[in-house]
Amino acid sequence: MQPHERITAAIRKRVEGGDPALVAFLTAGYPTAEGFLPALEVIAQAADVVEIGVPFSDPMADGMTIQRASQVAIDNGVSLRWIFARLAERDFAASAPLLLMSYLNPLLNFGYEALARRSAEVGVCGYIVPDLPLEECAPLREALEREGVGLVQMVTPATPAPRIRLLCEASRGFVYAVTMTGITGGARGLPAGVAEYLDRVREVSPIPVCAGFGIREAAQVSMIGAHAEGAVVGSALIEVLERDGDPGAFLRGLRGRDA
Repeated sequence: MQPHERITAAIRKRVEGGDPALVAFLTAGYPTAEGFLPALEVIAQAADVVEIGVPFSDPMADGMTIQRASQVAIDNGVSLRWIFARLAERDFAASAPLLLMSYLNPLLNFGYEALARRSAEVGVCGYIVPDLPLEECAPLREALEREGVGLVQMVTPATPAPRIRLLCEASRGFVYAVTMTGITGGARGLPAGVAEYLDRVREVSPIPVCAGFGIREAAQVSMIGAHAEGAVVGSALIEVLERDGDPGAFLRGLRGRDA
């Protein structure tokens, strides 16, 4: 099984069990550098896929919560190379496939071929790159796919139907359906019409669809699960880590379970 196929398989396995999948986001090295691997281990046991944020100085798609986490992580000395080194030295096998979410500059700086090789070595199965449009992604996508690593594509409610189809066909692992226009963590509820939008994406996608932005509660995850295969939880989980809460308990709570 190729690395990106592990992502798809994990999501489908959860759906076959009757629940929507959870894709859980944490910023690497936040709130502390030394807490990264312990948090990752707990989150990987509770989520189906883990999305690790590479801190960046200008995270244009992220709201204040993830911006703050990113800056603290940078101050803590976290970089892409640091993340790879920590993943290589971890003494546990992540029970959920791992993705990296990064803006393009750190990936360009690392070099695409070296990035792909290192990703495969440390168990990274895919990438989300919010500032890399489909028309410009071929060099990165081809380098990653030579190692079986996938590039997840994003769609939004404003994406025209023909382009949604193109993005779904190009995506690997899952399709990231942004629930609203704007930035992460910017709203406390899901917008009207999100169900119909997700139905449109799901209808044309050959792989699972996972919806993110603004998801904080079990009722929202349940609603998303009726129209997509999974939910992406980011800012709300960062806030749990920020207040030294239990990320595993929070994620289990999103499934409507206490343990």
